[in-house]
Amino acid sequence: MKSIKISIPSLIENIKVIESFIDNAKDKFEINDDIYGNIMISVTECISNAILHGNQGDKNKFVHLELQMEEDQLKFTIEDEGEGFDLQELQDPTAPENLEKPGGRGIFLIRHLSDEVKFEDGGKKTVLSFYMD
Repeated sequence: MKSIKISIPSLIENIKVIESFIDNAKDKFEINDDIYGNIMISVTECISNAILHGNQGDKNKFVHLELQMEEDQLKFTIEDEGEGFDLQELQDPTAPENLEKPGGRGIFLIRHLSDEVKFEDGGKKTVLSFYMD
């Protein structure tokens, strides 16, 4: 199994670094265009959540990203240094009362674009899986 890791300070402009990381992985692992867009949106959204919500935008805290290439899938593990969150407390962004509210759609998006999503370590770690075939 191949693995690549990167850590970034919690500054929203570092999303550009993550986009480059994903572009490099696309070439290295020959990720097809069908899932490339899903990966880019899901991973950058997850990193953004880790920076803004997990680490509260504290540039002294880091967000860690690991990409693991397995036989037929790519796994992205995103981990922040925050307090985590309770998945049960997240509101459904598709519920009529939440449609006008800003935010709250990130995890909804991630769940729809990834083949599998796991929240671990009290919400401080997220594992996104994408099947290659």
